[in-house]
Amino acid sequence: MRETVPRPTVVVAADYFQSYAVVGLLAVVGVLFVAVAFGAGRLLRPVVPTPEKLLTYECGVDPVGEGWAHTQVRYYVYAFLYVIFAVDSIFLFPWATVFAAPGYGAATLVEMFVFLGFLAVGLLYAYKKGVLAWT
Repeated sequence: MRETVPRPTVVVAADYFQSYAVVGLLAVVGVLFVAVAFGAGRLLRPVVPTPEKLLTYECGVDPVGEGWAHTQVRYYVYAFLYVIFAVDSIFLFPWATVFAAPGYGAATLVEMFVFLGFLAVGLLYAYKKGVLAWT
């Protein structure tokens, strides 16, 4: 049997920080790339301010009336429900990798049905409260 000689701590720390140096260098290069692109755009673009360009508008329509508008809360509820179910569906991907591993099939299958049950109860609750009714 061959004996392994432990590596000195200084060498291990140098290897450790070297991999972070690569990540840091890539981050600096990325920031510089964006800064150069914005700087070049600022230097190369024409600057001709006119009253029409300084006017506030949305989607090409001139503003008319006051800036206050009534917004329906139900749109936020739909967005909130979408975010909840989208984030919860992210848990399906790690589950699928664990489910494929040998020895975890039955336990992970039961856990996923419990998880999907909680999602179904939440969706049923939202339906019963009338949140999903489009009026």
